[in-house]
Order: sequence, then structure tokens, then C-alpha cells
Amino acid sequence: MTTPLTIARLPRPFDPALGEETRAALPQLSADHGQLIAGVGGTSPYLKGLILQETSWLAPALDDPDAAVAGVFEACRALAPDQLKPGLRQAKRRIALITALADICGAWPLEKVTGILSDFAGEACDLALKSEIATLVRRGKLPGQSAGDVAEAAGLCVLAMGKMGAHELNYSSDIDLICLFDETRYDADSYQEARAGLIRATRNMASLLSEKTADGYVFRTDLRLRPDPAVTPVCISMAAAETYYESLGRTWERAAYIKARPCAGDIEAGWRFLQTLRPFVWRRHLDFAAIQDAHDIRLRIRENKGTGGPITVPGHDMKLGRGGIREIEFFTQTRQLIAGGRDPDLRLRGTVEGLAALAAKGWVPEEAASRLTDHYRAHREVEHRIQMIHDAQTHRVPGTEDGIERIACLMGTSSAELTRELTRRLTEVHELTEDFFAPDAAPPPPAPEAVGLDASILARWPSYPALRSQRAQRIFERLKPELLTRLARTEKPDEALLALDGFLSGLPAGVQLFSLFEANPQLIDLLVDIAGTSHALAQYLSRNAGVFDAVIGGDFFAPWPGEAALRSEIAARLAAEPDYETQLDMARRWMKEWHFRIGVHLLRGLIPADIAGRHYAELAGAVIAAVAPLVRAQFEAKHGAPPGRGAVVLGMGSLGAQRLNAGSDLDLIVVYDPGTAESSDGPRPLAVRPYYARLTQALVTALTAPMAEGRLYEVDMRLRPSGSQGPVATSWASFTHYQRHEAWTWEHLALTRARVVVGEDSLAADIEAFRREIVTAPQDRGKVLQDVAEMRDRLAAAKTPRGLWDAKTGAGRMLDIELAAQTGALLSGTVARDVAAGLQGGVGAGWLSAAEAETLSAAYELYWAVHTAARLISATGLSDEALSEGAAGVLCRTSGMPDIAALRARMSESYATAAALIDEALTRREVA
Repeated sequence: MTTPLTIARLPRPFDPALGEETRAALPQLSADHGQLIAGVGGTSPYLKGLILQETSWLAPALDDPDAAVAGVFEACRALAPDQLKPGLRQAKRRIALITALADICGAWPLEKVTGILSDFAGEACDLALKSEIATLVRRGKLPGQSAGDVAEAAGLCVLAMGKMGAHELNYSSDIDLICLFDETRYDADSYQEARAGLIRATRNMASLLSEKTADGYVFRTDLRLRPDPAVTPVCISMAAAETYYESLGRTWERAAYIKARPCAGDIEAGWRFLQTLRPFVWRRHLDFAAIQDAHDIRLRIRENKGTGGPITVPGHDMKLGRGGIREIEFFTQTRQLIAGGRDPDLRLRGTVEGLAALAAKGWVPEEAASRLTDHYRAHREVEHRIQMIHDAQTHRVPGTEDGIERIACLMGTSSAELTRELTRRLTEVHELTEDFFAPDAAPPPPAPEAVGLDASILARWPSYPALRSQRAQRIFERLKPELLTRLARTEKPDEALLALDGFLSGLPAGVQLFSLFEANPQLIDLLVDIAGTSHALAQYLSRNAGVFDAVIGGDFFAPWPGEAALRSEIAARLAAEPDYETQLDMARRWMKEWHFRIGVHLLRGLIPADIAGRHYAELAGAVIAAVAPLVRAQFEAKHGAPPGRGAVVLGMGSLGAQRLNAGSDLDLIVVYDPGTAESSDGPRPLAVRPYYARLTQALVTALTAPMAEGRLYEVDMRLRPSGSQGPVATSWASFTHYQRHEAWTWEHLALTRARVVVGEDSLAADIEAFRREIVTAPQDRGKVLQDVAEMRDRLAAAKTPRGLWDAKTGAGRMLDIELAAQTGALLSGTVARDVAAGLQGGVGAGWLSAAEAETLSAAYELYWAVHTAARLISATGLSDEALSEGAAGVLCRTSGMPDIAALRARMSESYATAAALIDEALTRREVA
């Protein structure tokens, strides 16, 4: 079944006589097709020539253009080597002709036209290159390569760059290529000979495509996008290219690689190379410094090409001029560079696709993306019409009235309407994009002296590491007035300035962060807020400023997703990383961003302290659940799969109860069940006990080791059977025997909060069932209370509170109430893990009254709020002497108290009341 070329619009001939002459060459055409040919032939000398050359092919091609295109590709692949040069030129004529006609009459959308042109360019490159490689192989000029290696071009890959890479090749475009070869295919002794042969093949391929003959040319080829083209040959090794980009690559080269794709030769090697370049192209943090780089490139292009003048349609450069195609491409690519390191969904080659993805992720307003997409397509159509007149590689609107009239004729409109429409579109593109690259300067805020800030502190800023580079200084000078103005608006400007000074002094580098603030001024308020209230968060930020990325990622202030969603997200992130080390670093970055998010939500009063505790715990659970399989896979590769049923990780203490704070470490126990197995079965097998001991040590190392991105958590394993003297991993049999026959009362108390975090499902179920068995077993009330009283005495002797704001340690404080809650849970057989449930269990067991449980629960919630806020404010603890105004405000807001004096009084009173209550309760050895 054939589908004739459909006519959605028709051109009009600039010269009707020439149009009729062209139409007469194909008398068999339908009226619409004939009118199309007359309009095209009467306007474009180039297309008229193609029509007259290809009359016998064109008539059937118009009856089924898709089949005609497929036939051209098939014919190219069947060409004999000695017919490749004329055959590809004939094919180019036919592709150029059918795409032009389909474009002009509106039968094919822009993307199909540019896609066919791009695919044909890739096919031509592949055929030309492999023909040259086959010749070299036959002559023995590529050592170690045989006829079977021609299909992979002996390791030589052609990367399509620019518009060709994005399947956006314009109508009369040259093609930008980078040619690389896989050096691992060649021995050291034959490397130089092979390199010389591959360079020769690249040159011959380019010559075959670009040389003008009586049959025309295929594509003009440009190989200058390769690394350092002034001194490197036309084809270089992938290793050399990778070294260059890692050490010397520039922002414009990163932008160029957004569109790069292998199009010819060894395609798989090309994809592998692009994968190695991913860290170069896609930075892991939001890269707002790319805005300034892109703006500088735009200015250099305008200066060098003379395209920086006002928008006037005659002679305007549709590609490089103001409001032109390059403006839209730069706008899109720069936004992709900013955010694509964090979001793989933005790593798209096409401009239209890129704009759609940016809009979907909130990086570009939907309306702006829609308008830019419409203008981009319209600009490209005008660009094509300009090039169709004489097959000239130009993007300039003709400067004469007749020249503009020809373009208008091909578009089926008038010169006046074309000029009005182009003016409107160019102006609107300029307005939509210019503010992104060079926002209008706002009126400068008051100078630092005018707002009363300490000039001596400001004077030392240039000596800080983050402000030593000239580029950082330039950006910071633009940022500084806004920063100081916002500081001056705080309740305690001098205090906030000192805190900000501490933040700046700890920054190792500033360009990226200052660029981030310049592009997102709202972050300055957040920084000032954090610096003025939370020394711990400010210190953390100075070492991990990249977490600010999360604030503008779109969902920073969205509702908490829950532990299941967190586990899915981190698992997907880790699966995308290539090796174990980068996976662990990724886990650290991911955890820090979410950790920071919880802290900011608590600091700003968006969530209460108890919810923050739950969030911190769910985050830790998600991290452990994601890291444990990585460790296991790494360990299995050396020593085989875990013997028996495997292992589970038990969260104890606050992790088990799912209530952590910003500085909590993780109490863990690893329990394994080897079954009847005696050792693992792997390349280096291990007996069961050392296998699980070393696997556990590997997990602890993965969680605690300081890496480039810091550490995940501190881990405490002293709650395992026999404490620090016992093995780091405990067998299921030993665990059950110990808990039944040897465990101390405090170890059964600890089980009231134990929770499986990750591990083999059936073993996890058995452990939870066993925990319930121990917790619900009948207890000797007198012995339990006696043991708890002695334990309290030992804790009091070992740890004394560090002051009023140490809500954790001491009589009547958090640990004391937690111990009472565990006691109540054990006496009553309560399997719920939280403090409130345990205290209610004490009521049910007749050990506590309802009023006492309520008093202790209320005290615990107050302590938890203060302790959680305190750990967020300062990692080393709070003191009255160093309590800032901002910190006091956070403590009051978190605890719900009206002022700091009232909070002090309430804390002192609660400590005394709770301590006396617990003292009295522990004397009740019998049921009342």
C-alpha cells in the first residue's frame, strides 16, 4: 500500500515561468504535486536543478515518499566500493530533494525532516569509514585486525556532534564529527602503525564525503571539535581524549557532549566512551556556574561573528543572531548542564525534548518552554528555506527585497508578513532567554557601612579559600550587597554575620555555591537562617554545600515520602552507578541531602520533633537496606553466597524504636543462620563464623568509612550478646540460646526496642517471633525492678548531665524515662517499641499509675523536642553562655514554650518530678 506525499501548504513561484518549466518536466504529476513542483522550481535554483536531474526517480517517490527514502538507504548499503563516491552523491541528491519537498508542503514535521537528514549522514559516514577500514585490513595496515573486524571499523568510532548528534541536522549543514579509536584492541608494539592507519582512514572518509565532484558532494565534514584540534591528529585514542577532558575540558565542550552519540564505526565502543565521560559532562551538583560560562560564550560569538546588533530582519543571522536558534539551544543546554548531573531524565540530545523535560521537572516554566519550542521549530523552517535557495551553508536572512521574497514564496506567505512574523519571534526569544543569561541589574542595596555591619569581619573574607580565585571574587562581589542586606534584616545582625563568617571560612571553594546563590537568591535567606541558628548545620553546609542543590530540586518542601519510597529511590540511584566505590559515595551524597532536608524542616518549624525523629530513623533504615546488598554482592564475588539462610541486621535502641536525631549513631546487631553449612562456596571459601564476621565488618566499614563524601553513620555494636567481647556477628542458635539462658535483664530490656532493618525474610520473621517470645514471657517482677534500680545507679555513676540543656543523660531525663518504658514493656509483655507504649505497659502491669505514665510521657516528649533541636543546633551540646538568640528561638518553637526563661523553668521542674517518680516506682517490688 502506498501513501502519496500529502499537501498541507503550497509554495508560490518567485518566477512563474521557471515554475512552469519545471512542472513540465513531470507532466504525469497530480495537480497538487504539480503545483508544489512549480512553486519550488520557480523559487529555488538549487531544487530546480535536483528536480530536473531526478525526474525519473521523483514521480514514484512522490507517490510513496517513505518507501523512496528506505529505498535510498538500501541502495547505499548495496554499493560496491568503487561506486561508493558517485552512489552516495546520488543518494544525497535524492534525500535532499524528497525532504525539501516534504518539508515545504508540510507533509513531514521538522523532526522527521532533520531525523532523515541525520540518519543519512550517519549511514554515509559508516559506509565511507568501513570501506576505508576494509582497504587497510586487506593491505595489512592494521596489525591484528582481520576481515571480521571491519564490521566494528577495527575499533574506530565516529561521534556525531551538534545537530547531527541530536538528530537535528539542518538542510544544508556540514557535519561535526569526533573520531576516536579504542586503543585496547592493539598491542603496544603495533600501536603506532595502527594509529597511523586509522588516522589515514579518517582523512579518507572525510574526503570521500566532502569532496566536490561532477556528482556534487555528500556532506562537508568538520573534525575540529576534537580535543585540542590545533595539535592533535584527526583521530585520537579514547584514552587520550578521556585524559584531555578530565584535565582540560571546558564548559563549551561539556555542552557539546550533551548531543554526542556514536553514529558510525564501532558503535559499542563509542557508547562506552560516552559513559566514561559522564562525570565530565554531568556534574553531580547543580552547576549554576555554567550560566556565566554560557553567557561568556554567547558574547564571544556575537563579537566574532558580528551578530550582536539589534534585531532587523534583512541580513539577520537566524542561528547566531539575537533571538536566534543558538539562543534557544544555549538556554536549553545550560539548564540541562545545571541539573542533569542530578537528574538523568534531563540528559536528552534534542532541543525540543530537552525543553519538554525541563518543563516537566520545573526547571523552565511550562509556558516559556512551549513558546520557545514553537519559535525553535519556526526558526528552523526559515533556516531551511534560506538554505534551500542555493544549497548554501548560511543562516542569514537575505539582505535584499528579492531575497526575502524568495523565502516568503517557499513559505507560501508574503514578504511583509514574513518580516513581521520573524521580528515578533526573534524579539520574543531574546526576551525569554536574555534574562536567564544576563539578568537586569537591580538597584544596589545599601553599602555595608550603611547597614551597620562589622567592617573588620568583611575585610577578612578575601583571604578565605572560597574567595581566592578571581572568578569566585567576581561572582561574590555581585552577590555581596544582597547577602549583606539580608543579614542586616535579621533580629541580631552582628550575631548572624559572625555565623555567616564561620560558614564562609569553612568553604573549600566558592564558584559553584556563589553561582547557585546568584541564580537563586531565595537560598540566601535559608543560609542566613541556618547560620544564625544552627552552628552544626552551618558547619555541615560549609563542607557539603552541594546539599543546597536539594532545596531547588523541586520537592524539597514536599510531604515526606515514607521509608518504602526512600528505599526505592536510593536503590535506583545506586543501581545507576558503575562500581562499588562510587555507589558508596552516592549513598553518602543521597543520605546527606535527605538528612539536611529533615534538619531544615525541623529548624523552620515545618515538622515537630517527634516526626523529625521518625524521619531520621526511616532515612537510616533506607540507607542500611540499600548498602547491605552492595556489601553482600562485593563479598560474594570473593567468597561465595552466604551459607545457609543468610543474615539480618537488627536495629537496636533508638533505631529500633524509630526515633533518631541529627547526630544519632546506629546500634546494630547482625544475626545469621548457617543451617547445616560449614563454609561458603566461592573462589576463596570461608568457614561460616569468619565468613559472617568479615561480612559484618565489611558492612560496618561501608557505613562508617570516611570517603570523599564523608561517612554515613557511626555504628555501635556493643548491644550484641556478650557485648564488645563477643563475635561481631551472632549465629541464630547462639542468639536464641544466649537470650534464653544467659542474657542479663538489661539485654531483655534492649529487645523490647529491637527491629529487623534488612535481611533474609524467613530469618527476619523468626527473629521477630523470638523477640516477642522473650518480651512476652512471664517475668520475676522483683528481680527486674531490682536489676533496673542497680542499672540506674551504675548509669548515674558513669554519666553525669552536662547542664540544663543535656536532656538525655541524668536522673529524670530521656535515658531514665526510656529505661522506665522498657521496664514497663518487659513487665507487661508489650511488643510495641515506643516509649509511650512501654509506659502504658507499666500501667497495665500495675507498676505505674495512669497519671505517672502520663507525666513521664509528657516529660519525655518535652525532652525529645529540646534534645532534637539541640543536636541540630550544635553537635557538641548547648550551654547557657553560648546560647544565641536564634538557637533560643528554635528551642522555644520546637518545645512549644513561650520564651527561654519559661523553658528553663519547665525543664528543671520536669527533671526533678520525673526522677522522683521513677525513684518511687522502683521501690514497688510487689503488685499493688
